[in-house]
Amino acid sequence: MKICIIKLGALGDVVRTTPILEAIKEKFPNSEITWITKQNAIEILQGNNLINSILTLPCELSETFDILYSLDIEQEAIKLASKINAEKKFGYFDNEGFPESFNSGAEYYLNTVFDDQLKKSNRKTYQEMIFQVCELEYKKQKIQIYLSEQSIKFAENFLIENNLQGKKLLGFNIGSSKRWPSKSWSLEKIKEFIEKANLQNYEIILLGGKEEKEKFSELKNFAVQKNLKVYKPNTENSLKNFFAIINKCDKIICSDTMALHTALGFEKPTTALFFCNTPYEIEGYNTLTKLTSPMFQDFFPEKMDKYNKELVNSISADQVLATINNKNPFFV
Repeated sequence: MKICIIKLGALGDVVRTTPILEAIKEKFPNSEITWITKQNAIEILQGNNLINSILTLPCELSETFDILYSLDIEQEAIKLASKINAEKKFGYFDNEGFPESFNSGAEYYLNTVFDDQLKKSNRKTYQEMIFQVCELEYKKQKIQIYLSEQSIKFAENFLIENNLQGKKLLGFNIGSSKRWPSKSWSLEKIKEFIEKANLQNYEIILLGGKEEKEKFSELKNFAVQKNLKVYKPNTENSLKNFFAIINKCDKIICSDTMALHTALGFEKPTTALFFCNTPYEIEGYNTLTKLTSPMFQDFFPEKMDKYNKELVNSISADQVLATINNKNPFFV
């Protein structure tokens, strides 16, 4: 049986879609899986032995598949889905420039995208909704991240070079997508947290991408002035190296980002901060503590694209410190 998956989307969404691979193999043990994505997401899927072929856009497919899972609603994805030959199709296709559902199971997720009231009331996780789209049984199948030998060595060398072996390593992903300017914690709160965490002998590894260069610089200067320790690995050009560093950390702090889903894939105790994005759609796999701003309801979902200084300061450093110290944790 030949199966095709189209999942391009945000990198974090590609990561948290990987649990469907296990479910597909459970239902169709002899299936051959082709996954179509974008070039920037290919490292997420490389090394996964459940995938037979990884293709990146632009691509033309002449072969016929038994099943197509079309899991994005952006134009590139739905137009491609409309062209692919498959006996059964699940998910989304292009109908005169608008996404439409191939199957009834795909309607709910699509409606959450366009209906703010449904988005507010939804309590299904992203994984539950995607499994519903695919009409697969959801049993909390795990997120799958595979490391290369090179990336494993990179992370090991980073610890050796910074004398971090055997220490309490706290990975702190400081950024988030610019699409949601109030999605990540304020620099003022991050600085306060770094001071307090240093007093408790945590070794803080700063994580993020190219967009966080200015933040990294400011935090590094702050740490030097205060005689504090922070570390920054150079993972900007390799997702595998980024994943490997997360895998070396004992605990992770982040907002709703790719780092969150990666940490959950490695079963790391993780604290996630939610300011304007819904915490309900995040599957926690019993290792996640969710800290939600008391102002969350004032911004989700209508004002998610607005920056608000009070909002990004509305979770305290002490609250975050308590969760990583396992005081009153709430794993979900």
